[in-house]
Order: sequence, then C-alpha cells, then structure tokens
Amino acid sequence: MSIARLSAVLLCLAAPLVASPGGKLQTLPQGRYTCALPGDALGEAFVVLPDKEFVIDNGSTYRTTGGTGTYLLTGDQVQFTRGPMKGMRFERTGPGALRWIDDNGTPGRVRCVRNVR
Repeated sequence: MSIARLSAVLLCLAAPLVASPGGKLQTLPQGRYTCALPGDALGEAFVVLPDKEFVIDNGSTYRTTGGTGTYLLTGDQVQFTRGPMKGMRFERTGPGALRWIDDNGTPGRVRCVRNVR
C-alpha cells in the first residue's frame, strides 16, 4: 500500500463519526397503529381509516394486511422504505403518535396512534 493511500485510510479512521442528518436512528414503539381523520363537532370525533392500519414489529419492521416492510425513524421523521407503505412519511408527534406528511412535505390531517390495551 502506498504512503498516500495509507495516510488517507488513517485520516478516515481518525475522523469523528457523525450522526445521520435527521438525528439518531430509533424505532417506534411496537404495537398496532390506528389511523384516522379528524371528525367534526356535529358527528364523530374522528373517522377511522381501516385500510391505513399497521403493526410495528421487531426492529424497524411493520406489517399491514397487504404485506410487510421496513421503515426508518430519524429524529421525529418516519419514512416507510419498503413494503406496502413505501414512500409514506410521518412526523412523530408523541411516543405513540404520528402525523402524515404529504408528498409536498406538508403535514396532513391523518393521525396514527398506537393502540394501548
């Protein structure tokens, strides 16, 4: 190995490790998440969206009635990276609460909360 290549390798090893841009990688609390739209004062408090329900399993995996996949949680940002929910993004608003982010990066009206039973 040349001196220049060895120097480059040693320099890389000596550099401090930097966290991912969104923050430390984390996982969501395990359990079933129910998603809903807000209701109105004259009717139901919220409108459940059964086709948007999902379950967080071990690690960074989830499952729906359509199959299984993976997600990435960095800081308060959740990105579904594989499976039936691939491409969906959420903002974590609490320990077991998520808010859907649309394709333009705007917070949507859909909220998903972990069922605690």
